[in-house]
Amino acid sequence: MTVRELSSVLYDECGKCLDRFYDMRERDAVPDFYDDVKPYADYWHEKINEWQQESLSYIQKERPKYVHKPQIDTAAEGMAQFFVQSFYKETSKKRFIQSIQSAQYTLQTFINAIDERAGSHD
Repeated sequence: MTVRELSSVLYDECGKCLDRFYDMRERDAVPDFYDDVKPYADYWHEKINEWQQESLSYIQKERPKYVHKPQIDTAAEGMAQFFVQSFYKETSKKRFIQSIQSAQYTLQTFINAIDERAGSHD
């Protein structure tokens, strides 16, 4: 999977986290940590780490104008947290939503930078 594809997959998963958060609240559900949360978190944390490494190496090589290492690190850290928090109705709604918006903004900015760079190579 390219860093572009991975960015897009993570962007979509951020939206699913928001949906899950609302669903868990609405149903007043309590997830099973070992059956629901842990397998999901393990899978996505691996993807987030892969994205972070690939993104940092892309940035080093291509030097996009509007995306820098601190943004990638912050987005990865945020996703690692809210991907898990999305299972818990006790999560602070405002902060949770802001974290998702922030990560999606970084992902979209990065995707745009990759697409712009790809377009300029034609």
